[in-house]
Amino acid sequence: MRVHIPGGAEIGGRGDGDPITKILRESKNIAVVGLSSNPMRPSYGVTEYMQGAGYRIIPVNPNETEVLGEKSYARLEDVPEKIDIVNVFRRAEDVAPVVKSAVRIGAKVVWMQTGIENEEAAEKARGAGLVVIEDACILVEHRRRVGEMKQ
Repeated sequence: MRVHIPGGAEIGGRGDGDPITKILRESKNIAVVGLSSNPMRPSYGVTEYMQGAGYRIIPVNPNETEVLGEKSYARLEDVPEKIDIVNVFRRAEDVAPVVKSAVRIGAKVVWMQTGIENEEAAEKARGAGLVVIEDACILVEHRRRVGEMKQ
């Protein structure tokens, strides 16, 4: 897992200065790019968990009309509400256009799920002021911190 903050720094860890805990505490809306309605897909299970944890989930997938009871949008630019986290379930080579859209809509965080890293896209997001998390599962990171967050 790599966490990049604007200005080029790479950070990690937990505790008071943990950026992931801060992101999870302060974020409300998560747009999930590549979310599938197939319950066997990792995107479905991870997103179902986050929805159950109280986050507003916004599916972004041109091949879906609704996922987990929420209307799906073809593109991030089509979402009519503010997005805090853009959670990416796409191959690394498909991340750059997602980052471009995340910057365009004013998202705060681009979160690339486990196994997804794209340094060039991450650099562009950071340069535009977004926090970037690469190669980390939002469900796993939420579970690790949920006790800490409830205190």
